[in-house]
Parts: sequence; C-alpha cells; structure tokens
Amino acid sequence: MEDNKTPIIIGSDHAAYNLKDYLKELIKQKGIEFRDVGAHSTEAVDYPEIGFQVAGAVSAGEYSRGILLCGTGLGMSIVANKFPHVRAALCNDLFSAIMSRRHNNANILVMGGRVVGDVLAREIVTAWLDTPFEGGRHQRRLDKYENMGCQVHVNTKTVANNL
Repeated sequence: MEDNKTPIIIGSDHAAYNLKDYLKELIKQKGIEFRDVGAHSTEAVDYPEIGFQVAGAVSAGEYSRGILLCGTGLGMSIVANKFPHVRAALCNDLFSAIMSRRHNNANILVMGGRVVGDVLAREIVTAWLDTPFEGGRHQRRLDKYENMGCQVHVNTKTVANNL
C-alpha cells in the first residue's frame, strides 16, 4: 500500500489558481511535501504546459501522485492521460475520488476550479489522498490497461507514419 505522506506534485492554470493555493494549505496541514509547478497567479497561462510538467513527473516516476486543476478539469485530464503510466481521474465529486483510488489506482487527481467549491474540493483531496488502492482483481485490470496502452500507442504511431 502506498504511503499517503509521499510528496506530490501540483499544478493549475490561471482559472484554478485560487483553488490550488487553498488546497496547498490542506496538503501542508496533512504534513505532505509538494512541488507547485504553477500557475503562480491569475494571469492567463496555457494549461497544457502545466499538465505536461505534472503528468511528465508522475510518468517518469519522480512523483507517485499529483494534482491538476483547471477551469473544468477536462483539459488537464486530456493532457495528463496522454502520458505512459498516468491514470488521471477527473473527480468533481467525492464518490469518484474514492473509487478512482480504490479501483483504478489513479495517480493524478484532476478537478475543475470553476466546477467545485473550496469545501468540496478539500473533501475530495482528503479522500483521494487517504484512500488506498484495493489491488486484487483491480490490479489485474490495470495490468491489462498498461499492456494495451503500449500496443495502442505503437499501433497509432505506425498508422500515423503510414498516412
């Protein structure tokens, strides 16, 4: 089981900057170290740049888990899930956050800063950080996904090269 005190990486675009700062206080209170890769203000930034940093660090094994925030969470989810070994889950409700960890071993939590309020976001992050992965039949399914992802990626590249 993963230690819920391992350092995490967090990032947001400008639309979720205030939510990110609010959640950083929760993470500090839980005694978890973190790296904030931006945005560092409400000035407009391109969300893919932040998503690349968080998902890239999780994909490379530099961090075991991360949190991404943007206006809806949709853009960050799309960006993050393009990286190998990343299982980014858009969780704008508590049940999804718990199940994303319990059954899918999600390693990046994504939320929409314009979708969830501070109180709900705090509950979602707490549940996501504290919920362990069940393993068992769920691990077998993740193994299938990891293997399929490699095959699909290779096949997609082959098809793209033949166009």
